[in-house]
Amino acid sequence: MNSVIASQHIAAPHLLPNRFSPSRSVLSSSTAMSSRKRKADDDASGDNDDRMSASPTNSPAMPTRNLSRPSSKRMRTNVTGRPLALPRLLETLGAEDMRSILRSICERRPDLGSEIVSVAPRPSVSSTLEVLQNYEAAFQASYPYGGRASSDYAYNRVRQALVDLLDALKDFTPNFLPPNESQAATSLAFLDGATEFIHRLPDWDTFQHNRHKQEAYEEMAKAWASVIREASKRAGGIQLQYGGWDQKLSKHNEISGGRMQEAIGELRGSLQWMGTDAPNPSTGGASDPMSVRQQLLSGTYGLGAPVRVGHW
Repeated sequence: MNSVIASQHIAAPHLLPNRFSPSRSVLSSSTAMSSRKRKADDDASGDNDDRMSASPTNSPAMPTRNLSRPSSKRMRTNVTGRPLALPRLLETLGAEDMRSILRSICERRPDLGSEIVSVAPRPSVSSTLEVLQNYEAAFQASYPYGGRASSDYAYNRVRQALVDLLDALKDFTPNFLPPNESQAATSLAFLDGATEFIHRLPDWDTFQHNRHKQEAYEEMAKAWASVIREASKRAGGIQLQYGGWDQKLSKHNEISGGRMQEAIGELRGSLQWMGTDAPNPSTGGASDPMSVRQQLLSGTYGLGAPVRVGHW
């Protein structure tokens, strides 16, 4: 009995029923599938790596952007206060400030004053007359309101501005006289405008107050005579015939009450060689015969008054 039982237990393994074979087959199948999947994933990953590592030879090149910095200056990071540089400082100064600074520097350094004079442009007639107009405007603005403009009270109020105008006129005039100014036309143009300033000065009630105007006329007459004398040495004074300077000077003499007689006499002497009647200094007006230039233009030259020679 026991031997029968033992023989049943010792049966051959392949004859025993395999209880776990279905589970093993499932596990085995799952393992194989997982292995194949990993291999496929590895193959696909390798292909992707190969494609990414390979340089594209046929793909179009992507445009590159210029990332360079702009060439403008960077703002200073230093915010510490400091004074302006000289060029920037000069930009903030007005004309009067500049003049004041230059005067102060020249007073301390006279050598710099002469250097500035040598490099500065020469003043023109128009710019100089404009400066004189500013002095005249200041003179007119100093008049008191109400009352008589020629009274002593008005004179006392405007006296300093009057002196400033006449001093400026006295300082500017020699700049336009020979030999400093070689062009007679430039000198005459300035004197013509400068004389108008004297004409516009008032006649004061008190005789002594009028000495400023009388002295100004005397100096202006000498200036006219100096220019005419120098101009007469060039081409026999024919330059005086252009621009109508004989008529202009005659008008100035008339307005001044005959105070430009010195200049009128100089002009008469310079025009004698041309046979031209000069303005009559006693009346301050122009003489009846026309100038030679006007006679030539009208065709009446030689038909008028006889030509005079020598001193009159």
